[in-house]
Amino acid sequence: MTLITRGFPVSCKCERRKCMESKEILEIAVKAAENKRAEDLTALDMTKVSLMADYFLIMEANSSRQIQAIADEITDQMAANGVKMRDVEGKNEANWILIDLGDVVVHVFQKEQRSHYNLEKLWSDAPTVDLGQWVEA
Repeated sequence: MTLITRGFPVSCKCERRKCMESKEILEIAVKAAENKRAEDLTALDMTKVSLMADYFLIMEANSSRQIQAIADEITDQMAANGVKMRDVEGKNEANWILIDLGDVVVHVFQKEQRSHYNLEKLWSDAPTVDLGQWVEA
């Protein structure tokens, strides 16, 4: 089955489960990132400010190895839940890995890269999403 979202087809495995909404995909990504101890997770609700995606999930890690581990965990959990990924960028350098999940785009940064690109400021018109229900305090 193929869903049409924002004018683009998004494929997912729907034989045994209904296709997931973007907020469900965001939840899986948040929990996977938390599992690998990602830091300072922020989700931006992009629905009213961009046609690019419904959500940006931004986080940071202390090392290239941790960035890789976080990205791998997110992609593994997406595969386990039948979510198709459009693209993964930056795995070789591991300073900033971008995971394009269609309506959810995940950014895993090293701290210096995150402050340099400052996506939260760039997209300051986007409201933040409360992740408290999915992350440990």
